[in-house]
Amino acid sequence: MVLVELYSKDGCCLCDEAKEVLLKVKREIPFELHEVKVQDDDYLTKEYGTKIPVVFINGRMAFKYHVYELELKDKLRRETRR
Repeated sequence: MVLVELYSKDGCCLCDEAKEVLLKVKREIPFELHEVKVQDDDYLTKEYGTKIPVVFINGRMAFKYHVYELELKDKLRRETRR
């Protein structure tokens, strides 16, 4: 199964929007979703503090700041064929 990680933080509008898109697409294309709160880890806060949301698909960065539904579907379909 494809692993999708969402790096986000509480109170971030773009992060909330990204999560909504991910959950919507997850209904159509199954994947495992892990949400990582950057404020819970000093290294991640330093690395991604203001550069969020960031979405990784199977460990590779797929999106930064915005998640686009059609592009996400395309990337997930390609990843499931591997």
